[in-house]
Amino acid sequence: MAYRETEHTRARKANTRQRLLHAARDLVAGQGFAAATAAAVAERSGVAAGTIYRHFPNKPELVAEVFRYATEHEVAQVAAASESRNVGDAYALRLARAVAVFARRALQGPQLAYALIAEPVDPRVEQERLRYRMAYADIFEDLIRDGIASGEFAAQDAAISAAALVGLLSEALIGPLFPGQAKTNSANELPQMAARAAMTNDEQQQLIQQLCALSLRALGSAEANSIAEDVSYEHQR
Repeated sequence: MAYRETEHTRARKANTRQRLLHAARDLVAGQGFAAATAAAVAERSGVAAGTIYRHFPNKPELVAEVFRYATEHEVAQVAAASESRNVGDAYALRLARAVAVFARRALQGPQLAYALIAEPVDPRVEQERLRYRMAYADIFEDLIRDGIASGEFAAQDAAISAAALVGLLSEALIGPLFPGQAKTNSANELPQMAARAAMTNDEQQQLIQQLCALSLRALGSAEANSIAEDVSYEHQR
């Protein structure tokens, strides 16, 4: 008779898989993808090293899944920020809020931001990075298209502008996060880079406001500066 997993067994496996992903994400957030070795993930999650390979056939597959696991949460935060809070919220305001959340989360978690945006990775993980960028672009594209229809943005190809906006934000943040060392393969260097890149809250807020204004100006908003100031004020309240 063929073996059939019980509901309890499936739940236990799912729980173990979740623990492994959470442990790996914490390692990536602290030291980058290079730190997410099988031994380190096993130790952090409290399981035997061999257990990992029951859930992930190899490290590239583990890292790719960790990338998906981490980015789903980040994208969800930006998507939530893009939603209308009040009836009649301008599309430009909603887009600025989304940009602000994207930038703020990167500045508050620089190691994870670097890992997701720019750390050299396996080609399989690079594919996930492209999907990650596309997910952000989809959020921005909807807002840009609606903003064009409402007259808030200039006429343009919404898909191209959305993709360009994701690239603009990603590249603009690498310098402030890690000045002078935009890329590294060494997991041990990441905390040191983050320490050198530490910004005060006021400096972070100023940068976020500048990115919001720049994004809106690029899309043709006539109220870019005032909307960026409003978004900055919302966060400070």
